[in-house]
Amino acid sequence: MSPTISLKDSSRQRRPGSYQHPQDVMKNQPSPLDLYEDGHAETIGGDDDGEALLQEANSRPTGPPRGYRAELGSILLLLFLYVLQGIPLGLAGSIPLILQSKNVSYTDQAFFSFVFWPFSLKLLWAPMVDAVYFKKFGRRKSWLVPTQYTLGLFMMYLSRQVDSLLGEADGKSPDVVALTVTFFLFEFLAATQDIAVDGWALTMLSRENVGYASTCNSVGQTAGYFLGNVLFLALESPSFCNKYLRFQPQPRGIVTLSDFLFFWGAIFLITTTFVALLKKENREVSPSREETKGIMDTYKLLFSIVRMPAVFTFCVLILTAKIGFSAADAVTGLKLVEEGVPKEHLALLAVPMVPLQIILPLIISKYTAGPQPLNTFYKAMPFRLLLGLEFALVVWWTPSVKYEGGFPIYYYLILLLSYALHQITLYSMYVAVMAFNAKVSDPLIGGTYMTLLNTVSNLGGNWPATVALWLVDPLTAKECVSVQGHNCGTAAAAELCTKEGGSCVITLDGYYVESITCVVLGFAWWLFLGPKFKKLQDERPTSWKCRRTC
Repeated sequence: MSPTISLKDSSRQRRPGSYQHPQDVMKNQPSPLDLYEDGHAETIGGDDDGEALLQEANSRPTGPPRGYRAELGSILLLLFLYVLQGIPLGLAGSIPLILQSKNVSYTDQAFFSFVFWPFSLKLLWAPMVDAVYFKKFGRRKSWLVPTQYTLGLFMMYLSRQVDSLLGEADGKSPDVVALTVTFFLFEFLAATQDIAVDGWALTMLSRENVGYASTCNSVGQTAGYFLGNVLFLALESPSFCNKYLRFQPQPRGIVTLSDFLFFWGAIFLITTTFVALLKKENREVSPSREETKGIMDTYKLLFSIVRMPAVFTFCVLILTAKIGFSAADAVTGLKLVEEGVPKEHLALLAVPMVPLQIILPLIISKYTAGPQPLNTFYKAMPFRLLLGLEFALVVWWTPSVKYEGGFPIYYYLILLLSYALHQITLYSMYVAVMAFNAKVSDPLIGGTYMTLLNTVSNLGGNWPATVALWLVDPLTAKECVSVQGHNCGTAAAAELCTKEGGSCVITLDGYYVESITCVVLGFAWWLFLGPKFKKLQDERPTSWKCRRTC
Protein backbone atom coordinates (compact mmCIF):
# COMPACT_ATOMS: atom_id res chain seq x y z
CA MET A 1 0.00 0.00 0.00
CA SER A 2 1.30 3.37 -0.85
CA PRO A 3 0.04 6.72 0.07
CA THR A 4 -2.64 5.73 -2.30
CA ILE A 5 -2.16 2.35 -0.88
CA SER A 6 -0.16 1.09 -3.79
CA LEU A 7 3.43 1.62 -3.01
CA LYS A 8 6.20 -0.38 -4.44
CA ASP A 9 7.78 -3.29 -2.78
CA SER A 10 11.30 -3.34 -3.95
CA SER A 11 12.40 0.16 -3.45
CA ARG A 12 11.97 2.61 -0.68
CA GLN A 13 8.90 4.10 -2.13
CA ARG A 14 6.82 6.91 -0.88
CA ARG A 15 4.49 7.27 -3.73
CA PRO A 16 0.81 6.79 -4.10
CA GLY A 17 -0.59 4.91 -7.00
CA SER A 18 2.56 3.38 -8.31
CA TYR A 19 3.10 -0.22 -9.03
CA GLN A 20 6.09 -1.22 -7.05
CA HIS A 21 7.56 -0.41 -3.75
CA PRO A 22 10.15 2.09 -2.80
CA GLN A 23 12.64 -0.64 -2.54
CA ASP A 24 12.34 -1.18 -6.28
CA VAL A 25 12.98 2.14 -7.68
CA MET A 26 14.86 3.95 -4.99
CA LYS A 27 17.74 1.89 -3.78
CA ASN A 28 20.77 2.56 -1.68
CA GLN A 29 23.19 0.16 -3.24
CA PRO A 30 25.51 1.63 -5.86
CA SER A 31 25.24 0.51 -9.43
CA PRO A 32 26.44 -2.92 -10.39
CA LEU A 33 30.14 -3.40 -10.72
CA ASP A 34 30.93 -0.31 -8.69
CA LEU A 35 30.57 -1.26 -5.07
CA TYR A 36 33.31 -0.84 -2.54
CA GLU A 37 34.27 -4.27 -1.40
CA ASP A 38 36.82 -5.23 1.20
CA GLY A 39 38.52 -1.88 0.98
CA HIS A 40 38.51 -1.71 -2.80
CA ALA A 41 36.35 -0.11 -5.39
CA GLU A 42 35.59 -1.94 -8.59
CA THR A 43 36.49 0.28 -11.50
CA ILE A 44 36.69 -0.17 -15.23
CA GLY A 45 39.31 0.97 -17.63
CA GLY A 46 38.45 2.94 -20.70
CA ASP A 47 41.15 1.83 -23.13
CA ASP A 48 40.28 0.25 -26.44
CA ASP A 49 42.13 -2.94 -25.66
CA GLY A 50 39.54 -4.08 -23.15
CA GLU A 51 37.10 -2.80 -20.56
CA ALA A 52 37.06 -4.82 -17.37
CA LEU A 53 33.73 -4.81 -15.70
CA LEU A 54 34.64 -6.56 -12.50
CA GLN A 55 38.12 -5.27 -12.05
CA GLU A 56 39.36 -4.48 -8.59
CA ALA A 57 40.95 -1.12 -8.03
CA ASN A 58 42.83 0.35 -5.14
CA SER A 59 41.19 3.58 -4.11
CA ARG A 60 43.39 4.68 -1.33
CA PRO A 61 43.76 8.44 -1.29
CA THR A 62 47.26 9.76 -1.74
CA GLY A 63 46.83 12.59 0.76
CA PRO A 64 45.92 12.71 4.44
CA PRO A 65 42.40 11.72 5.57
CA ARG A 66 39.79 14.35 4.82
CA GLY A 67 36.73 15.25 6.86
CA TYR A 68 33.34 15.76 5.27
CA ARG A 69 33.74 19.54 5.36
CA ALA A 70 36.63 19.31 2.92
CA GLU A 71 34.29 17.62 0.44
CA LEU A 72 31.08 19.41 1.32
CA GLY A 73 30.75 20.73 -2.23
CA SER A 74 30.95 17.23 -3.69
CA ILE A 75 28.45 15.91 -1.13
CA LEU A 76 25.98 18.69 -1.94
CA LEU A 77 26.42 18.09 -5.68
CA LEU A 78 25.79 14.38 -5.19
CA LEU A 79 22.72 15.16 -3.14
CA PHE A 80 21.40 17.47 -5.85
CA LEU A 81 21.98 14.86 -8.58
CA TYR A 82 19.90 12.38 -6.60
CA VAL A 83 17.18 15.01 -6.14
CA LEU A 84 17.09 15.40 -9.93
CA GLN A 85 16.86 11.63 -10.21
CA GLY A 86 13.80 11.56 -7.97
CA ILE A 87 11.85 14.07 -10.10
CA PRO A 88 11.11 11.65 -13.00
CA LEU A 89 10.25 8.93 -10.50
CA GLY A 90 7.74 11.16 -8.74
CA LEU A 91 6.19 12.42 -11.97
CA ALA A 92 5.75 8.90 -13.32
CA GLY A 93 4.16 7.89 -10.02
CA SER A 94 1.62 10.70 -10.28
CA ILE A 95 0.36 9.77 -13.76
CA PRO A 96 -1.66 6.67 -12.69
CA LEU A 97 -3.61 8.83 -10.24
CA ILE A 98 -4.29 11.42 -12.92
CA LEU A 99 -5.37 8.67 -15.33
CA GLN A 100 -7.64 7.14 -12.70
CA SER A 101 -9.36 10.48 -12.16
CA LYS A 102 -10.11 10.38 -15.92
CA ASN A 103 -11.76 6.96 -15.59
CA VAL A 104 -9.36 4.96 -17.74
CA SER A 105 -9.66 1.18 -17.58
CA TYR A 106 -7.51 -0.98 -15.34
CA THR A 107 -6.20 -2.68 -18.46
CA ASP A 108 -4.78 0.71 -19.46
CA GLN A 109 -3.33 1.12 -15.98
CA ALA A 110 -1.67 -2.28 -16.35
CA PHE A 111 -0.13 -1.22 -19.63
CA PHE A 112 1.16 2.01 -18.10
CA SER A 113 2.69 0.07 -15.20
CA PHE A 114 5.50 -1.04 -17.55
CA VAL A 115 6.82 2.49 -17.08
CA PHE A 116 8.19 1.42 -13.69
CA TRP A 117 10.17 -1.54 -15.03
CA PRO A 118 13.40 0.20 -16.23
CA PHE A 119 14.76 0.69 -12.70
CA SER A 120 14.34 -3.02 -12.09
CA LEU A 121 15.94 -3.97 -15.40
CA LYS A 122 18.88 -1.57 -15.49
CA LEU A 123 21.33 -4.38 -14.79
CA LEU A 124 20.83 -5.32 -18.44
CA TRP A 125 22.66 -2.21 -19.68
CA ALA A 126 24.64 -1.22 -16.58
CA PRO A 127 27.79 -3.05 -17.74
CA MET A 128 27.87 -0.96 -20.90
CA VAL A 129 27.42 2.28 -18.93
CA ASP A 130 30.29 1.22 -16.69
CA ALA A 131 32.65 0.26 -19.51
CA VAL A 132 32.08 2.55 -22.50
CA TYR A 133 33.16 6.16 -22.04
CA PHE A 134 35.40 8.97 -23.24
CA LYS A 135 38.47 8.90 -21.07
CA LYS A 136 39.31 12.60 -21.47
CA PHE A 137 35.80 13.75 -20.59
CA GLY A 138 35.41 11.38 -17.66
CA ARG A 139 34.04 7.92 -17.15
CA ARG A 140 30.84 9.01 -15.38
CA LYS A 141 30.34 12.37 -17.06
CA SER A 142 30.40 10.60 -20.43
CA TRP A 143 26.99 9.18 -19.54
CA LEU A 144 25.69 11.62 -16.93
CA VAL A 145 25.95 14.77 -19.03
CA PRO A 146 24.31 13.53 -22.26
CA THR A 147 21.66 11.62 -20.29
CA GLN A 148 20.68 14.66 -18.24
CA TYR A 149 20.71 16.90 -21.32
CA THR A 150 18.41 14.42 -23.02
CA LEU A 151 16.17 14.32 -19.96
CA GLY A 152 15.98 18.11 -19.88
CA LEU A 153 15.16 18.43 -23.57
CA PHE A 154 12.73 15.53 -23.31
CA MET A 155 10.89 17.21 -20.42
CA MET A 156 10.66 20.52 -22.26
CA TYR A 157 9.30 18.80 -25.37
CA LEU A 158 6.91 16.73 -23.29
CA SER A 159 5.61 19.90 -21.63
CA ARG A 160 4.18 20.90 -25.03
CA GLN A 161 2.59 17.49 -25.68
CA VAL A 162 1.42 16.18 -22.31
CA ASP A 163 -1.93 17.99 -22.27
CA SER A 164 -2.79 16.42 -25.61
CA LEU A 165 -1.63 12.98 -24.41
CA LEU A 166 -3.82 13.28 -21.31
CA GLY A 167 -6.79 14.37 -23.40
CA GLU A 168 -7.06 17.77 -21.71
CA ALA A 169 -6.48 19.83 -24.84
CA ASP A 170 -9.29 18.39 -26.97
CA GLY A 171 -11.51 16.66 -24.43
CA LYS A 172 -10.68 13.18 -25.69
CA SER A 173 -9.67 10.16 -23.67
CA PRO A 174 -6.01 9.91 -22.62
CA ASP A 175 -3.68 8.27 -25.13
CA VAL A 176 -2.40 5.59 -22.77
CA VAL A 177 -0.15 3.91 -25.34
CA ALA A 178 1.65 7.15 -26.20
CA LEU A 179 1.90 8.06 -22.49
CA THR A 180 3.38 4.66 -21.69
CA VAL A 181 5.99 4.82 -24.44
CA THR A 182 6.86 8.39 -23.50
CA PHE A 183 7.25 7.81 -19.78
CA PHE A 184 9.00 4.48 -20.32
CA LEU A 185 11.72 6.33 -22.22
CA PHE A 186 11.62 8.96 -19.48
CA GLU A 187 12.26 6.34 -16.78
CA PHE A 188 14.86 4.57 -18.93
CA LEU A 189 16.88 7.79 -19.06
CA ALA A 190 16.44 8.29 -15.31
CA ALA A 191 17.65 4.73 -14.64
CA THR A 192 20.70 5.32 -16.84
CA GLN A 193 21.43 8.53 -14.96
CA ASP A 194 21.12 6.53 -11.75
CA ILE A 195 23.80 4.08 -12.88
CA ALA A 196 26.19 6.91 -13.71
CA VAL A 197 25.55 8.82 -10.46
CA ASP A 198 25.92 5.68 -8.33
CA GLY A 199 29.26 4.95 -9.95
CA TRP A 200 30.49 8.53 -9.69
CA ALA A 201 29.51 8.66 -6.01
CA LEU A 202 32.26 6.16 -5.18
CA THR A 203 35.02 8.17 -6.81
CA MET A 204 33.69 11.68 -6.22
CA LEU A 205 34.14 11.23 -2.47
CA SER A 206 37.26 10.10 -0.66
CA ARG A 207 37.45 6.74 1.03
CA GLU A 208 36.71 8.31 4.40
CA ASN A 209 33.55 10.03 3.19
CA VAL A 210 32.15 7.53 0.69
CA GLY A 211 29.61 6.44 3.29
CA TYR A 212 27.79 9.73 2.69
CA ALA A 213 26.90 8.47 -0.80
CA SER A 214 24.09 6.24 0.49
CA THR A 215 22.78 9.09 2.62
CA CYS A 216 22.74 11.39 -0.40
CA ASN A 217 20.97 8.66 -2.37
CA SER A 218 18.24 8.11 0.22
CA VAL A 219 17.65 11.75 1.12
CA GLY A 220 18.01 13.05 -2.44
CA GLN A 221 15.71 10.53 -4.10
CA THR A 222 13.15 10.96 -1.34
CA ALA A 223 13.21 14.74 -1.72
CA GLY A 224 13.02 14.52 -5.52
CA TYR A 225 10.16 12.05 -5.36
CA PHE A 226 8.33 14.31 -2.94
CA LEU A 227 8.73 17.29 -5.27
CA GLY A 228 7.70 15.36 -8.38
CA ASN A 229 4.78 13.53 -6.80
CA VAL A 230 3.35 14.86 -3.54
CA LEU A 231 4.08 18.55 -4.06
CA PHE A 232 3.10 18.44 -7.73
CA LEU A 233 -0.23 16.68 -7.08
CA ALA A 234 -1.06 19.18 -4.35
CA LEU A 235 -0.23 22.28 -6.41
CA GLU A 236 -1.91 20.83 -9.51
CA SER A 237 -5.19 20.24 -7.68
CA PRO A 238 -7.68 23.15 -7.99
CA SER A 239 -9.60 22.02 -4.88
CA PHE A 240 -6.46 21.80 -2.73
CA CYS A 241 -5.14 25.19 -3.90
CA ASN A 242 -8.51 26.89 -3.51
CA LYS A 243 -9.02 25.47 -0.04
CA TYR A 244 -5.55 26.00 1.42
CA LEU A 245 -3.51 28.39 -0.74
CA ARG A 246 -5.89 30.94 -2.27
CA PHE A 247 -8.29 33.64 -1.19
CA GLN A 248 -10.20 33.60 -4.49
CA PRO A 249 -11.13 30.22 -6.02
CA GLN A 250 -9.91 29.51 -9.54
CA PRO A 251 -10.66 26.63 -11.94
CA ARG A 252 -7.03 25.45 -12.16
CA GLY A 253 -4.27 24.63 -9.74
CA ILE A 254 -1.25 26.83 -9.16
CA VAL A 255 0.82 24.71 -11.55
CA THR A 256 -0.01 22.36 -14.41
CA LEU A 257 1.87 19.25 -15.48
CA SER A 258 3.04 21.18 -18.54
CA ASP A 259 4.44 24.00 -16.39
CA PHE A 260 6.10 21.55 -14.03
CA LEU A 261 7.80 19.64 -16.82
CA PHE A 262 9.08 22.80 -18.51
CA PHE A 263 10.47 24.19 -15.24
CA TRP A 264 12.37 21.04 -14.33
CA GLY A 265 13.52 20.56 -17.91
CA ALA A 266 15.16 23.97 -17.71
CA ILE A 267 16.71 23.07 -14.34
CA PHE A 268 18.15 19.88 -15.83
CA LEU A 269 19.72 21.76 -18.75
CA ILE A 270 21.20 24.57 -16.65
CA THR A 271 22.65 22.42 -13.88
CA THR A 272 24.02 19.82 -16.30
CA THR A 273 25.89 22.58 -18.12
CA PHE A 274 27.51 23.66 -14.85
CA VAL A 275 28.44 20.06 -14.02
CA ALA A 276 29.95 19.51 -17.48
CA LEU A 277 32.04 22.67 -17.34
CA LEU A 278 32.99 23.03 -13.69
CA LYS A 279 33.08 19.60 -12.04
CA LYS A 280 36.09 17.40 -12.72
CA GLU A 281 36.14 13.71 -11.99
CA ASN A 282 38.42 12.50 -9.22
CA ARG A 283 41.66 11.25 -10.74
CA GLU A 284 43.20 10.17 -7.44
CA VAL A 285 41.76 6.70 -7.86
CA SER A 286 44.40 4.63 -9.59
CA PRO A 287 43.30 1.21 -10.81
CA SER A 288 45.41 -1.81 -10.11
CA ARG A 289 45.77 -4.79 -12.37
CA GLU A 290 42.67 -6.04 -14.11
CA GLU A 291 41.24 -9.06 -12.46
CA THR A 292 38.36 -9.89 -14.71
CA LYS A 293 36.73 -9.63 -18.02
CA GLY A 294 35.05 -7.62 -20.72
CA ILE A 295 31.44 -6.72 -21.34
CA MET A 296 30.31 -9.99 -22.92
CA ASP A 297 32.15 -11.97 -20.28
CA THR A 298 30.27 -10.05 -17.61
CA TYR A 299 26.93 -11.03 -19.11
CA LYS A 300 28.16 -14.64 -19.22
CA LEU A 301 29.12 -14.28 -15.57
CA LEU A 302 25.61 -13.08 -14.67
CA PHE A 303 24.10 -16.05 -16.50
CA SER A 304 26.48 -18.42 -14.73
CA ILE A 305 25.46 -17.02 -11.35
CA VAL A 306 21.77 -17.56 -12.09
CA ARG A 307 22.46 -21.18 -13.10
CA MET A 308 23.89 -22.01 -9.67
CA PRO A 309 21.31 -24.26 -7.90
CA ALA A 310 21.02 -22.13 -4.74
CA VAL A 311 20.72 -18.89 -6.70
CA PHE A 312 18.22 -20.39 -9.16
CA THR A 313 16.03 -21.60 -6.29
CA PHE A 314 16.18 -18.15 -4.69
CA CYS A 315 15.17 -16.50 -7.97
CA VAL A 316 12.18 -18.81 -8.50
CA LEU A 317 10.92 -18.31 -4.95
CA ILE A 318 11.40 -14.54 -4.75
CA LEU A 319 9.75 -14.07 -8.16
CA THR A 320 6.60 -15.71 -6.78
CA ALA A 321 6.69 -14.54 -3.15
CA LYS A 322 4.89 -11.23 -3.75
CA ILE A 323 1.92 -12.51 -5.72
CA GLY A 324 -0.16 -12.38 -2.55
CA PHE A 325 0.37 -8.63 -2.17
CA SER A 326 -0.21 -7.60 -5.77
CA ALA A 327 -3.89 -6.61 -5.54
CA ALA A 328 -3.40 -4.63 -2.35
CA ASP A 329 -0.25 -2.86 -3.49
CA ALA A 330 -1.12 -2.14 -7.11
CA VAL A 331 -4.88 -1.62 -7.17
CA THR A 332 -6.04 -0.32 -3.78
CA GLY A 333 -4.87 3.25 -4.23
CA LEU A 334 -6.50 3.49 -7.64
CA LYS A 335 -9.76 2.09 -6.27
CA LEU A 336 -9.78 4.77 -3.58
CA VAL A 337 -9.43 7.44 -6.25
CA GLU A 338 -12.26 5.76 -8.16
CA GLU A 339 -14.39 5.96 -5.01
CA GLY A 340 -13.83 9.70 -4.78
CA VAL A 341 -10.83 10.12 -2.47
CA PRO A 342 -8.84 13.12 -3.80
CA LYS A 343 -5.54 11.99 -5.26
CA GLU A 344 -3.67 14.88 -3.63
CA HIS A 345 -4.93 13.81 -0.20
CA LEU A 346 -3.65 10.30 -0.77
CA ALA A 347 -0.29 11.68 -1.85
CA LEU A 348 -0.06 13.81 1.29
CA LEU A 349 -0.44 10.69 3.44
CA ALA A 350 3.16 9.93 2.49
CA VAL A 351 4.44 12.98 4.40
CA PRO A 352 3.92 11.73 7.98
CA MET A 353 5.31 8.36 6.89
CA VAL A 354 8.78 9.72 6.09
CA PRO A 355 10.09 9.56 9.70
CA LEU A 356 8.73 6.03 10.03
CA GLN A 357 10.39 4.99 6.77
CA ILE A 358 13.70 6.34 8.04
CA ILE A 359 13.49 4.69 11.45
CA LEU A 360 12.11 1.30 10.40
CA PRO A 361 15.22 -0.01 8.59
CA LEU A 362 17.35 0.91 11.61
CA ILE A 363 15.08 -1.01 13.97
CA ILE A 364 14.49 -4.00 11.70
CA SER A 365 18.20 -4.38 10.90
CA LYS A 366 18.76 -5.45 14.52
CA TYR A 367 16.70 -8.57 13.80
CA THR A 368 18.13 -9.28 10.34
CA ALA A 369 21.82 -8.85 11.18
CA GLY A 370 22.20 -12.45 12.36
CA PRO A 371 22.73 -15.66 10.40
CA GLN A 372 19.02 -16.12 9.57
CA PRO A 373 17.57 -12.84 8.24
CA LEU A 374 14.84 -14.60 6.24
CA ASN A 375 13.09 -15.57 9.49
CA THR A 376 11.94 -11.95 9.72
CA PHE A 377 10.63 -12.14 6.14
CA TYR A 378 8.68 -15.29 6.96
CA LYS A 379 7.18 -13.90 10.18
CA ALA A 380 6.08 -10.60 8.59
CA MET A 381 4.47 -12.17 5.51
CA PRO A 382 1.13 -13.34 7.03
CA PHE A 383 0.52 -9.94 8.63
CA ARG A 384 1.07 -8.21 5.30
CA LEU A 385 -1.29 -10.65 3.61
CA LEU A 386 -4.01 -9.96 6.18
CA LEU A 387 -3.56 -6.24 5.62
CA GLY A 388 -4.54 -6.91 2.00
CA LEU A 389 -7.98 -7.98 3.24
CA GLU A 390 -8.13 -4.92 5.49
CA PHE A 391 -7.43 -2.67 2.49
CA ALA A 392 -10.30 -4.31 0.60
CA LEU A 393 -12.59 -3.60 3.57
CA VAL A 394 -11.46 0.03 3.60
CA VAL A 395 -12.28 0.37 -0.11
CA TRP A 396 -15.71 -1.25 0.46
CA TRP A 397 -16.34 1.09 3.42
CA THR A 398 -15.23 4.27 1.62
CA PRO A 399 -18.50 5.16 -0.21
CA SER A 400 -20.51 4.90 3.01
CA VAL A 401 -18.48 7.58 4.83
CA LYS A 402 -18.29 10.02 1.94
CA TYR A 403 -20.30 13.20 2.28
CA GLU A 404 -20.72 16.30 0.15
CA GLY A 405 -17.65 18.03 1.55
CA GLY A 406 -15.38 15.03 1.22
CA PHE A 407 -14.39 12.54 3.91
CA PRO A 408 -14.26 12.87 7.70
CA ILE A 409 -10.96 13.23 9.48
CA TYR A 410 -11.30 9.83 11.16
CA TYR A 411 -11.39 8.21 7.72
CA TYR A 412 -7.98 9.64 6.85
CA LEU A 413 -6.66 8.62 10.27
CA ILE A 414 -7.68 5.02 9.55
CA LEU A 415 -6.00 5.23 6.13
CA LEU A 416 -2.86 6.58 7.78
CA LEU A 417 -2.82 3.83 10.39
CA SER A 418 -3.35 1.19 7.72
CA TYR A 419 -0.51 2.64 5.66
CA ALA A 420 1.79 2.71 8.69
CA LEU A 421 1.10 -0.95 9.51
CA HIS A 422 1.67 -1.82 5.87
CA GLN A 423 5.02 -0.04 5.90
CA ILE A 424 6.14 -2.00 8.97
CA THR A 425 5.46 -5.33 7.29
CA LEU A 426 6.82 -4.15 3.93
CA TYR A 427 10.12 -2.93 5.39
CA SER A 428 10.48 -6.04 7.55
CA MET A 429 10.39 -8.18 4.41
CA TYR A 430 12.49 -5.79 2.33
CA VAL A 431 15.29 -5.35 4.87
CA ALA A 432 15.36 -9.11 5.46
CA VAL A 433 15.84 -9.86 1.76
CA MET A 434 18.47 -7.15 1.41
CA ALA A 435 20.35 -8.54 4.42
CA PHE A 436 20.19 -12.05 2.99
CA ASN A 437 21.44 -10.86 -0.40
CA ALA A 438 24.38 -9.13 1.24
CA LYS A 439 25.10 -12.22 3.35
CA VAL A 440 25.28 -14.72 0.49
CA SER A 441 26.84 -12.55 -2.23
CA ASP A 442 30.28 -13.72 -3.30
CA PRO A 443 32.67 -11.02 -1.98
CA LEU A 444 34.92 -11.38 -5.03
CA ILE A 445 32.16 -10.16 -7.34
CA GLY A 446 29.84 -8.69 -4.73
CA GLY A 447 28.74 -5.67 -6.73
CA THR A 448 27.50 -7.73 -9.66
CA TYR A 449 26.22 -10.57 -7.51
CA MET A 450 24.18 -8.49 -5.08
CA THR A 451 22.76 -6.25 -7.78
CA LEU A 452 21.62 -9.33 -9.68
CA LEU A 453 19.81 -10.69 -6.60
CA ASN A 454 18.24 -7.29 -5.92
CA THR A 455 17.12 -7.00 -9.55
CA VAL A 456 15.34 -10.35 -9.36
CA SER A 457 13.74 -9.27 -6.07
CA ASN A 458 12.47 -6.09 -7.71
CA LEU A 459 11.06 -7.99 -10.68
CA GLY A 460 9.22 -10.17 -8.19
CA GLY A 461 7.19 -7.09 -7.29
CA ASN A 462 6.84 -5.65 -10.79
CA TRP A 463 5.23 -8.47 -12.74
CA PRO A 464 2.51 -9.40 -10.20
CA ALA A 465 1.47 -5.74 -9.99
CA THR A 466 1.12 -5.49 -13.76
CA VAL A 467 -0.87 -8.74 -13.93
CA ALA A 468 -3.09 -7.68 -11.01
CA LEU A 469 -4.00 -4.43 -12.76
CA TRP A 470 -4.66 -6.20 -16.03
CA LEU A 471 -7.03 -8.76 -14.42
CA VAL A 472 -9.32 -6.26 -12.66
CA ASP A 473 -11.48 -5.54 -15.71
CA PRO A 474 -11.88 -9.18 -16.89
CA LEU A 475 -12.87 -10.23 -13.38
CA THR A 476 -15.43 -7.43 -13.02
CA ALA A 477 -19.06 -8.22 -13.90
CA LYS A 478 -21.43 -5.45 -15.06
CA GLU A 479 -25.02 -5.39 -16.22
CA CYS A 480 -27.01 -2.86 -18.21
CA VAL A 481 -29.94 -1.53 -16.20
CA SER A 482 -33.01 0.34 -17.48
CA VAL A 483 -32.57 -1.15 -20.96
CA GLN A 484 -33.43 -4.74 -21.87
CA GLY A 485 -31.42 -6.83 -24.29
CA HIS A 486 -28.11 -5.09 -23.62
CA ASN A 487 -25.06 -5.96 -21.59
CA CYS A 488 -21.85 -4.28 -20.51
CA GLY A 489 -19.42 -7.10 -21.22
CA THR A 490 -17.23 -5.01 -23.51
CA ALA A 491 -16.43 -1.34 -23.91
CA ALA A 492 -18.49 -1.20 -27.11
CA ALA A 493 -21.46 -2.89 -25.41
CA ALA A 494 -21.22 -0.52 -22.46
CA GLU A 495 -21.20 2.47 -24.81
CA LEU A 496 -24.25 1.12 -26.64
CA CYS A 497 -26.05 0.61 -23.32
CA THR A 498 -25.40 4.23 -22.41
CA LYS A 499 -26.58 5.50 -25.80
CA GLU A 500 -29.84 3.60 -25.39
CA GLY A 501 -30.49 5.40 -22.10
CA GLY A 502 -29.26 2.71 -19.75
CA SER A 503 -26.34 2.58 -17.38
CA CYS A 504 -23.76 -0.04 -16.52
CA VAL A 505 -23.80 -1.16 -12.89
CA ILE A 506 -21.06 -3.28 -11.33
CA THR A 507 -22.47 -6.49 -9.90
CA LEU A 508 -19.11 -8.04 -9.01
CA ASP A 509 -15.98 -5.93 -8.58
CA GLY A 510 -12.88 -7.74 -9.83
CA TYR A 511 -10.79 -5.97 -7.19
CA TYR A 512 -12.48 -7.91 -4.39
CA VAL A 513 -12.13 -11.17 -6.32
CA GLU A 514 -8.44 -10.44 -6.77
CA SER A 515 -7.93 -9.42 -3.15
CA ILE A 516 -9.30 -12.72 -1.83
CA THR A 517 -7.53 -14.78 -4.48
CA CYS A 518 -4.19 -13.09 -3.87
CA VAL A 519 -4.42 -13.60 -0.11
CA VAL A 520 -5.24 -17.30 -0.61
CA LEU A 521 -2.31 -17.71 -3.02
CA GLY A 522 -0.08 -15.78 -0.63
CA PHE A 523 -0.88 -18.03 2.31
CA ALA A 524 -0.38 -21.09 0.09
CA TRP A 525 3.11 -19.79 -0.78
CA TRP A 526 3.80 -19.06 2.88
CA LEU A 527 2.76 -22.56 4.00
CA PHE A 528 4.34 -24.67 1.25
CA LEU A 529 7.19 -22.62 -0.25
CA GLY A 530 8.01 -20.34 2.67
CA PRO A 531 9.85 -23.07 4.60
CA LYS A 532 11.94 -23.84 1.51
CA PHE A 533 12.74 -20.14 1.23
CA LYS A 534 13.93 -20.10 4.84
CA LYS A 535 16.08 -23.18 4.26
CA LEU A 536 18.16 -21.24 1.74
CA GLN A 537 19.90 -19.53 4.65
CA ASP A 538 21.05 -22.96 5.86
CA GLU A 539 22.92 -23.65 2.62
CA ARG A 540 26.67 -23.92 2.94
CA PRO A 541 28.61 -20.76 1.99
CA THR A 542 30.20 -22.64 -0.89
CA SER A 543 26.74 -23.07 -2.45
CA TRP A 544 26.72 -19.33 -3.18
CA LYS A 545 30.31 -18.95 -4.35
CA CYS A 546 30.93 -18.51 -8.04
CA ARG A 547 33.98 -20.40 -9.21
CA ARG A 548 36.50 -18.47 -11.24
CA THR A 549 35.54 -20.61 -14.22
CA CYS A 550 32.27 -18.65 -14.23
